[in-house]
Amino acid sequence: MDRARLEALRQDGWIRRFATNEPRLSEAVEVYQEAGFEVILEPIAIEENESDGFVCSAEMKCRKCFEGSEDEYKIIFTRKEK
Repeated sequence: MDRARLEALRQDGWIRRFATNEPRLSEAVEVYQEAGFEVILEPIAIEENESDGFVCSAEMKCRKCFEGSEDEYKIIFTRKEK
């Protein structure tokens, strides 16, 4: 996820909650939906950065632990149902 996408989500009222994989991913989505939230899932993007190795393109924090399994994880975003 790039910064432009993150900003677009924020402008549309979406709040970043956390990143996880199954089975917690499905459980969290269900809980948020039952609580009256819309839910979208975004991929965790890993980019190579020359200065400090691997970083999450949206937050510029280390994501080395996701290397090789980043496709299994999703970032949960929610907003109140309209």
